[in-house]
Amino acid sequence: MNTENLRVNGLHVYYQSPLGIVKAVNGVDLMLRPNERMGLVGESGSGKSTTVYGILRTIKPPGWIEAGEVWLDGRDLLKLPDDEMRAIRFNQISLIPQGAMNSLNPVMRIREQIKDIFTTHSVALSKSEYKERIDNLLSWVGLKSEVANMYPHELSGGMKQRVCIAMGIALRPKVIIADEPTSALDVVVQRQVMETLGRVQEDLQASVILVGHDMGLMAQFVDKIGVMYAGKLVEVGPVREIFRMPQHPYTKMLISSLPSLDQKKFFKGIPGVAPSLLDPPSGCPFHPRCPQVMAHCAEKMPEQQEIWPKHWVSCHLYKAVNNG
Repeated sequence: MNTENLRVNGLHVYYQSPLGIVKAVNGVDLMLRPNERMGLVGESGSGKSTTVYGILRTIKPPGWIEAGEVWLDGRDLLKLPDDEMRAIRFNQISLIPQGAMNSLNPVMRIREQIKDIFTTHSVALSKSEYKERIDNLLSWVGLKSEVANMYPHELSGGMKQRVCIAMGIALRPKVIIADEPTSALDVVVQRQVMETLGRVQEDLQASVILVGHDMGLMAQFVDKIGVMYAGKLVEVGPVREIFRMPQHPYTKMLISSLPSLDQKKFFKGIPGVAPSLLDPPSGCPFHPRCPQVMAHCAEKMPEQQEIWPKHWVSCHLYKAVNNG
């Protein structure tokens, strides 16, 4: 039995800028099992969205995929011809984009936009079969069939996002990537959208990568978390374990910065700013902001270590504790 839906090895994604090369993703490894939900968290610019767009091979110039492997169904997606990769998108791996407001064609009815997915992937159906399939998809995400005849501007933000979910699951993919799917929605609609995504993911038994900033949302939805900083995964582990016992100083500071309804206290952010990816710090990229920095942190990049089963950390501090 295959225990992996997706595996990413050594993914590097770079951008050319007037000032030089920006290493937006600088060696990411991750693995996703069937029916598993993984969250990617970190500050803006940490490389979360670039990682998933690299997996999908939708990086546009001046960006490019410098190196890496993305394995799905025994094939390295980064080595496939463009036409084969286009056939795989939506079919085996799909994207629910950030900002449904800008993702739907404003001059096409919803029915035609969903139908395009079937026709592009050579799913030949009669007119009545198309109608039935699209109506069923909309019902699956909690929308009435009448929505199919509407234009995007006639829908609320939550309805647009559900349409994007319907489009993402139209061909029953094995992997669903959701890039901050609730970022422009109020908290009530956020919950409804995430419940919809969770329900259809379980029905499909698909894997999910959820990209976002909201650690509270991650705690409620995902099985494991990958914490990104400066284009790298600095900690990966089961969600409950990471919230209970975070090991990387950056993860600890992210979690401690979360507001609490139980305790009144001053808001505590992370001091300093994220590093420039044009000229990143030497050694561990977090060392200029780290409260537990040691002399050698500025000299050598820490290696990723499995400190507990399925819990990985890239930090000299942990290694120093073990060796001490």
